[in-house]
Amino acid sequence: MSQLANAIRFLSVDAVQKANSGHPGAPMGMAEMAEVLWTQFLKHNPANPKFYNRDRFILSNGHASMILYSLLHLTGYDLSIDDLKNFRQLHSKTPGHPEYGYTDGVETTTGPLGQGIANAVGMALAEKILAAEFNKDGFNIVDHHTYVFMGDGCMMEGVSHEACSLAGTLGLGKLIVLYDDNNISIDGKVDGWFTENIPQRFESYGWHVVPNVNGHDTGELKAAIEAAHAETGKPSLICCKTLIGKGAANKEGSHKTHGAPLGAEEIEATRKHLGWNHPAFEIPQDIYDAWNAKEKGAKLENQWNELFARYQAQFPELAAEFIRRMNKALPDNFDAAVQAALQEVCSKAETVATRKASQNSIEMLAKVLPEFVGGSADLTPSNLTDWSNSVSVTREQGGNYIHYGVREFGMGAVMNGMALHGGIKPFGATFLMFSEYERNALRMAALMKINPIFVFTHDSIGLGEDGPTHQPIEQTATLRLIPNMNVWRPCDTAESLVAWAEAAKAPSSPSSLIFSRQNLPFQNRSQQQLDNIKRGGYVLREAQGQARAVIIATGSEVALALEAQTKLAEQGIGVNVVSMPSTNVFDRQDTAYKTTVLPEGLPRIAVEAGASDGWYKYVGLNGAVVGIDRFGESAPAEELFKLFGFTADNVVAAVKSVL
Repeated sequence: MSQLANAIRFLSVDAVQKANSGHPGAPMGMAEMAEVLWTQFLKHNPANPKFYNRDRFILSNGHASMILYSLLHLTGYDLSIDDLKNFRQLHSKTPGHPEYGYTDGVETTTGPLGQGIANAVGMALAEKILAAEFNKDGFNIVDHHTYVFMGDGCMMEGVSHEACSLAGTLGLGKLIVLYDDNNISIDGKVDGWFTENIPQRFESYGWHVVPNVNGHDTGELKAAIEAAHAETGKPSLICCKTLIGKGAANKEGSHKTHGAPLGAEEIEATRKHLGWNHPAFEIPQDIYDAWNAKEKGAKLENQWNELFARYQAQFPELAAEFIRRMNKALPDNFDAAVQAALQEVCSKAETVATRKASQNSIEMLAKVLPEFVGGSADLTPSNLTDWSNSVSVTREQGGNYIHYGVREFGMGAVMNGMALHGGIKPFGATFLMFSEYERNALRMAALMKINPIFVFTHDSIGLGEDGPTHQPIEQTATLRLIPNMNVWRPCDTAESLVAWAEAAKAPSSPSSLIFSRQNLPFQNRSQQQLDNIKRGGYVLREAQGQARAVIIATGSEVALALEAQTKLAEQGIGVNVVSMPSTNVFDRQDTAYKTTVLPEGLPRIAVEAGASDGWYKYVGLNGAVVGIDRFGESAPAEELFKLFGFTADNVVAAVKSVL
């Protein structure tokens, strides 16, 4: 076996042994795969991990993280041997699974299996879209591959089916996957629970498949990757037959190497078995020299810089736009464009469903944000996420709109990959109820501090006749519980536009935008109130006379709160109405502002057609919540709102109950 591959093996087993936890088997089994890819094919520059035209490498089976950390260390990234010794320790640059933002060279967080490959599909899709937009004859400034390592666990996860099926349909020829086919998972040999024919599965997706490659033979691996490069019209799957724990003296091929240290005795026996006569964490200089990619990486980037300089001279506007977008900067005129659009919205004062208000907002913002790439999980006519200049992405062309099919989870993970790639601001839509299918991708976006925009329509029992399977109850509340997720539920066209603008501006947070099926009335506001929408909560209507209570509402229930305010005023009871389209954003405001919106000492009532528990944070134990804590029914929306107590009279009664 190659000593270059053995360097990966022993850095991995030594780090896992020192941490007394981790996964040595997969790094040992994939060592030759890594050697061939990283020394002979991968285009990257360790001195500039964000080099625009770098190849992306994704370790989808993220539990094998030490193979990635070993590669980054050996090739010259800012990851020292001491960082490897600190594997899995608090605040280290080498956490147990690769974490985006912790370590230079880690392109995405891969912990939950299957999402790494789906992120990679998004990255390859972003490359396709940007290449179609920016490349010119003789100037392929966007021209790189996305490489993936994945294992049996990723193959079993449903999200890999969703994303890989889409990748085949769209002909993502720059996507190359090396499948670590070792027939082992935690429970042992997978023959009892995973027996499908993987090559045939991927061929049916429309992939180019190279089966039965000896994953420990560098010659076979090189030939397979070259064949994948030659096939430009299809993504490629290289099935690498490997042994987990390859090289281990007594445990080679055993599931016992999967998730536990080899042990001191086994490691010592393995050193002798492989002729590795070096202490733990010691790599000979000649092996470092053979791995070092700094000189090659600098040359690669310099060549691209020279190409881009010529491109810049010939296409200055395109070059400036490319740099802006890859640097994630908003256009200089963005805020002015939003204000102009907001004035237009207020002048129209339309009563429409907020899903339609959302579409109008997209139409306005797309004029100033060409990086918008929208999409829907087979619900475009219902979600209303297309716009007049949207162009569908197909196998034959780029564009700015993706038809994801009924693949909610895949959509979310692919969007994360596009956001991670850069140059694109993705959004994708489904019904709020089906955020459940997408949930872990939403969490991963928040965890990685990236900013895709997740659009959810049909936000409550207000969708009516489709019944309880389609009527979200707890979904809005649980989305608000995701750390670093901005959740917006606007009440009209003005709040919808502000929600979209704030989602587009958020530098390090994803956003969930929640819209109604039913029409909602426009609310008149002062300029100060318009300015305060972006603060997440504000006083929409003050009481006539002294306020005795505060009604807090969101979305479709804001109009209901205002109707109750009028009825209460007729009875001599003054209340303020607060619209709170984003509790998450409101919570980040300073105490002084929050106190002006929710004055201390005034009883509070919250009204939202969803689960009630989260609102007690705002109303307190002595307040009241008009919510719904059971599943819905199939009936017209008007009947359901009456059935579940979303009437002005019921809100009036709730206010009186706390006075």
